Amino acid sequence: MTDNLIQLSSSNGKKTANRDGNGTKAFAELAEGIATQTKKPEPEIPQLTVAQALVKVLENLGVKEAFGVSGGAMATVWGALSNSPSIDVLHCRHEGGAAFAATEAHFASDRPIVVFTTAGPGITNALTGLLAARDEGAKVIHLSACTSAPQRGRWAIQETSDQTIPQGGIFTSGALFNYATVLESPQQLPQIARRLALGLAQPGGFVAHISIPTIVQSTHIETLIPEVNLTPALPVPSQSTVEMAAQLLSEGSFAIWAGFGARGAAAAIRELAERTGAAVMCSPRGKGIFPENHPQYVGVTGVGGHESVMNYMQERSPQRILVLGTRLGEPTSFWSKDMVPAQGFIHVDVDPKVPGVAFPFAVTFPVISDANIFVKALLKNFPRQTEQNFALPNPERNEIAPAGSNLVRPEILMEAIQRVVIEGSDAVVLSESGNSFTWTTNMLRFPQANRYRVSTGVGSMGHNVTGVVGAARGRNGKAVAIVGDGSMLMNSEVSTAVKYQLPTVWIVLNDAYYNMCNQGMTLLGMKGADAKLPDTNFSLIARGMGAEGIRVEAEAGLEAALEKAMAATGPVVLDVTIDPTRFAPSKGRNKSLSAQGVKSTKQEQKEKQVSFPLV
Repeated sequence: MTDNLIQLSSSNGKKTANRDGNGTKAFAELAEGIATQTKKPEPEIPQLTVAQALVKVLENLGVKEAFGVSGGAMATVWGALSNSPSIDVLHCRHEGGAAFAATEAHFASDRPIVVFTTAGPGITNALTGLLAARDEGAKVIHLSACTSAPQRGRWAIQETSDQTIPQGGIFTSGALFNYATVLESPQQLPQIARRLALGLAQPGGFVAHISIPTIVQSTHIETLIPEVNLTPALPVPSQSTVEMAAQLLSEGSFAIWAGFGARGAAAAIRELAERTGAAVMCSPRGKGIFPENHPQYVGVTGVGGHESVMNYMQERSPQRILVLGTRLGEPTSFWSKDMVPAQGFIHVDVDPKVPGVAFPFAVTFPVISDANIFVKALLKNFPRQTEQNFALPNPERNEIAPAGSNLVRPEILMEAIQRVVIEGSDAVVLSESGNSFTWTTNMLRFPQANRYRVSTGVGSMGHNVTGVVGAARGRNGKAVAIVGDGSMLMNSEVSTAVKYQLPTVWIVLNDAYYNMCNQGMTLLGMKGADAKLPDTNFSLIARGMGAEGIRVEAEAGLEAALEKAMAATGPVVLDVTIDPTRFAPSKGRNKSLSAQGVKSTKQEQKEKQVSFPLV
């Protein structure tokens, strides 16, 4: 009987095998060889530690800068960041300063920024800056160290566990962090990478906290690093929503109220205003979104705002206001009923929780959309330019009162800054909380968007005295901070700017007071509180740290000093001794305080300007 033959092909030619014991063995060997040749090789797991793998994830997410302060508990993470080929590490002097710098680096670059801290006080020191990042709408990722599981509860150095630091809200998602977790195992990396990518792709801000136990940082990963996709997901309004908004705006006169969230819509807002003849006002953070020298611009609202806005609302009150990218919180609106038009608001924001909250009694048509997308869609319903009538009140320029001493008048300083810094350069200007905020917001005029930064929500002292370092690094160009002496004494990163030779300028309004508090308490008739500071020479301190220090004690030297500071390639501190008796411009706030029942205790104080917040 003829044996049945099975013919098998292989890459080595043809083989035959009988269906007996030997044939079965040969068949199995041949099949195994074919499978070995056709099977795809398993991808190799890179020999990376958790810290190195996490840094690779951050690189894939577009991170280019990391600001922080080192420490033993997070040495492995610090080392991994420092050895990244694409992430620059800026070693700061305080974790709070690092977080503020990271916030402003984001706004200057539109990239996600990392903050790194060690355990314990490293984390808690950074919290105020991270709170500001969340409130301002920045995209910041905080990497921290925490105590390894075997050491928890045993009084480890800077122990960071549920026995020493509250876990809720710091290591979990909530009011402070959009996303927070403790990375206890390498297997968590894929999920963390996807959560970070999803958060960064969403509109608005995103602040995350990834805390890694010290022992886990050096553990080798056992999974592949996932690829991440950062395609932005911007909310788009429906056609019916756009048409309804256009119909409401067409029923009568309307104004535009632009906030920081509309900074990407500057060109579209100007086109809409010029087609319709609408008046435009801005929040303090929205300065420059609409050109401040435009005839349709009626001024800044809120803290440091212009009396022209209230004049417009009283004399030419619009039927509706189109609100773009502002929460209309107290710093922007004072919640004043005088700012509510007869037919209410059309409120556009990416956050569905925003429209209608500041003025719950007002009629509000909510639109959940990116401001630029919405205004561009709205323009299709206003194809032709209307007849222009620009008899609108514009921001006032009050006459500067004569000098009462040999000290520099803040008003004269602001005029010099306008000429040298704003009109003479492309530098971004950051203003600190306090009277410096009020002076700059009221008196400076920006012809374009994205050149002015203030923090209005958290409003922490020390925000922009340190944030200027991040702004200079983020934009790779000149950044100028206008700050008070109190803030400069509180939290300065001049030394960091010296180390990295960043083109930063600090203009210090040096009046030897916490003067917003001093002036406010005086005008409210509250005596006994001492806001005086010892006289400080900041130019000497700056030179002691390696920066250039310039002191100005007379108005005649202002312009030359500013020009020298702007021409410098490294950090400069310009110490200006200003007259503490000059009241910061706050007439808009006076009207709001009066409406809320706050009265001056003396008749002659009614016309003076109260800048001190009291609600």
